[in-house]
Amino acid sequence: MNEIQRFRSTIFLIGARACGKSTIGKLLANRLQLNFLDMDSVIEEQQGATIQQLVAKEGWASFRTKEAALLQKLLHQDNLVVATGGGAILHQDIWPAVMEKSFVVWLNADIDTVRTRLLEDHKTAEQRPSLTGESLLVETEKIMKEREPLYRKGSHLQINSDQPLAKIIATIEKEFKE
Repeated sequence: MNEIQRFRSTIFLIGARACGKSTIGKLLANRLQLNFLDMDSVIEEQQGATIQQLVAKEGWASFRTKEAALLQKLLHQDNLVVATGGGAILHQDIWPAVMEKSFVVWLNADIDTVRTRLLEDHKTAEQRPSLTGESLLVETEKIMKEREPLYRKGSHLQINSDQPLAKIIATIEKEFKE
């Protein structure tokens, strides 16, 4: 059992929008027989509104406050695979505890892959509100570059999510169990 595993049986998946956190998270949770939780979906359910609606009504700062509160709560739960929102890594005051108490996997996809996924996802506009007011593609590349150092520093494992899902799941499972 590795040093991380002895602390918790929770895995946090981090990364940019459309890097596969929810898709991979569901498959991984099923494989490891853990519960799956998508932070954005939980916040939407708690607030009775989409992220787009929340941000339009209350702004990003309010959303980030809700996100931080949920992140704090999740630190005290076990047997989870958590798909974070792309900006969860911005909670640097909480992140050392996340790193200590869970196994954090950074799913990193090539910018072209992320762009393609965003353009092909009919839910993008309602689920992924603008962070900067720029076009989705320009904004995505900019945000990915800005957050890369945080993702790198704030994870135990980095995986390129451009590869086959089975390979990603197997790699995470192996690293988590060692």
